[in-house]
Amino acid sequence: MQNIWIEGKKDSPVFVLLHGTGGNEQDLVPLAQKLDEDASILSFLGDVNENGMARFFKRIRPGVFDEDDVKVRALAMRERLDRLAKERNFDASDIIAIGYSNGANLLAAMLYLNEAPFKRAVLLHPMVPLSDIRPKRLNGKAVLVTAGKNDPICPVDESETLVESLKQAGAGVTLSWFREGHAIGRAEVDAVQEWTQNIKKG
Repeated sequence: MQNIWIEGKKDSPVFVLLHGTGGNEQDLVPLAQKLDEDASILSFLGDVNENGMARFFKRIRPGVFDEDDVKVRALAMRERLDRLAKERNFDASDIIAIGYSNGANLLAAMLYLNEAPFKRAVLLHPMVPLSDIRPKRLNGKAVLVTAGKNDPICPVDESETLVESLKQAGAGVTLSWFREGHAIGRAEVDAVQEWTQNIKKG
């Protein structure tokens, strides 16, 4: 899987970025740089091609995931992060993982499957990634979920179900609602910045 690495300053956080459907590895870099200009950045390009659009896992149709493929690719991402952490000399448990839409869904799947090495994650407009399991043993994980009240792709109840399942598994979850649809608005960026600053202090 193609990725880019931007070396930051020593003792600054490492952001791992996963774009949304049809995006690329550059999409979330400006967001990460706004959150912390000194941070290192590891940003991935999804290697699933859906009619010319890059994704991180297959789907049967919009809103319906190929859950077998989700599981395989979540495990592969865990292995990839562990390997790159050794190569780039950072602690995989100490990264801040940020995913948008399809990328957020893969991060959520890693949490559901207990394949998330990271302790902190920002899920921008995610959905419930897997219907046949619920996450377990997520104590010590901190997760920010952002959602749009008028999001045509991620219904309100979908966001609420995801958040509740993560909480029941022991994760510390913050849910932030916004008036926008599926796009990331300025207020949402500000909320992510505030959360990441607070979580780094903690």
